[in-house]
Amino acid sequence: MRYKRPDKKNALSILEASQRDMKFTQSLEISEQSGATIVRNVYESFRMLDDSLLVAKGIESEDHVTPINELMKLKVNTDRPINLVDNLRRLRHNINYYGYQPSVEEVKEVKSIANSLFEPIKNEVLKKIK
Repeated sequence: MRYKRPDKKNALSILEASQRDMKFTQSLEISEQSGATIVRNVYESFRMLDDSLLVAKGIESEDHVTPINELMKLKVNTDRPINLVDNLRRLRHNINYYGYQPSVEEVKEVKSIANSLFEPIKNEVLKKIK
């Protein structure tokens, strides 16, 4: 982790990009071929929210754990536990580094997690970076 000047404008740009990516990813049809891409994109959209928080604070992360830990500190009312995002991190890791292919059911669950958590987290992050 490295400290640098807080950059709220860049943080807002990252947040907006995560929103665009999540919207596109949610529009993808679930299939065995699209599953890994959907899981990776959903996770990356959450990670980008985390990064926008860190950029606004002037923190540069060198791994995926620090941003997720920052997200876990948020006080957000959601239908599902916020720590499910860490499960997405592990699933994405298995896909990228072990060639794991998620089942259609797992991908449906990932989309369900995104539907439950993304908007409330995005709204809270937006409050924090403005």
